[in-house]
Amino acid sequence: MKLATLRTGENGTTAALAMGADTYLPLPATDVGALLADPDWRAIVQATAAAAAAPDSRIVSVSAAELAPLLPRAGKVICCGLNYGDHIQEMGRELPEHPTLFAKYADTLTGPADTIEVHGSARVDWEAELAVVVGSELFRADEDEAQQAIAGYTVANDVSMRDWQSRTLQWFQGKAFDATTPVGPVMVTADNVDGDFEVRGYVNGELVQSGNTGTLVFGPARLLSYISQFTILRPGDLVLTGTPGGVGMGMTPPRFLNDGDVLATEIDGIGRLENQFRIHAPVPANA
Repeated sequence: MKLATLRTGENGTTAALAMGADTYLPLPATDVGALLADPDWRAIVQATAAAAAAPDSRIVSVSAAELAPLLPRAGKVICCGLNYGDHIQEMGRELPEHPTLFAKYADTLTGPADTIEVHGSARVDWEAELAVVVGSELFRADEDEAQQAIAGYTVANDVSMRDWQSRTLQWFQGKAFDATTPVGPVMVTADNVDGDFEVRGYVNGELVQSGNTGTLVFGPARLLSYISQFTILRPGDLVLTGTPGGVGMGMTPPRFLNDGDVLATEIDGIGRLENQFRIHAPVPANA
């Protein structure tokens, strides 16, 4: 099954079950994260789906739906850098012994079709990624336990402000700009997934990234298990698994997004993000 978070008003969101190719059915939760916090979320989804044939069911067409960030109130957003062999090589590094992790806030997340406003950076880069949604509590879990705790998978782009990122050895400041990390459009539940994912990124329709998650150094279950050794993971937390080769900073010469560019991120079997960028030139240091 597929789950999404619909915008239903100026400040409201409603979790929705994707009923088919062109319809959503609203669920009794404010967003997908809130739904997953209920241990009986699968039964709630099944009961709602079973009631879809009722005359008063509130089915929403995909064309009429406005999608919010999938997990607008995620308690933890943890990202893995340098996790595809080709990307590690293009960044001039060796394969890591342990995952390279950093965190974002829920404030960094934005919707799958939202315009992304960037203030204060002239080196805005793209990072197409598979993201994992946690479905049950994990603490000091092994890989089998971590695999069982995966609620599903979604699409993300870890948009990075490379000029800020390179100011220090710590990446955080270049990764945590508000409302710059699109996530969605849906979460595909883990029971509907069999095999690896093809991850692609496009700039103005040009393919710039392509990778298969089968080449991840640290796969989803291994990542969740590792993270759970030092911090508890809860339903609705989000883990970004890293990006394949093809980022702008790795090109010769380096290439970055311009004002008006459209960044698309897609994963077969899950969906596609498409976000236009409005990049506001930073104020010169001597102004």
